[in-house]
Amino acid sequence: MLLLKSLIIVVQVLSALGVIGLVLLQHGKGADMGAAFGSGASGSLFGATGSANFLSRTTGILATIFFVCTLALTYIGSYKSQVSAGVLGAAPAASAPASASAPAVAASSTPASSAPGQDVPK
Repeated sequence: MLLLKSLIIVVQVLSALGVIGLVLLQHGKGADMGAAFGSGASGSLFGATGSANFLSRTTGILATIFFVCTLALTYIGSYKSQVSAGVLGAAPAASAPASASAPAVAASSTPASSAPGQDVPK
């Protein structure tokens, strides 16, 4: 279980770093105006608009991986394993009821008060 948790954490950190890097690489919507007037890099690897589609799709895929890893870590973290025997080899004692370990409290010697509306004999 520990190996699986470590693997998920590594995948989550790598996907988070990938999302951060890809978001920083993408152009804003205002950057497309320059490409409309001929200053775009149409001879680039992905073409004038190909890089935007590639980067946004990859960002979406990495974000999905990040969220799936987060949900998996939440599920694994909420799983309660059985208490181990510990160093001494004996399981820790279960919590006993408080009345078993505490001395019994004697009944109070004060008389009970009468209910309102009842006459108290004199």
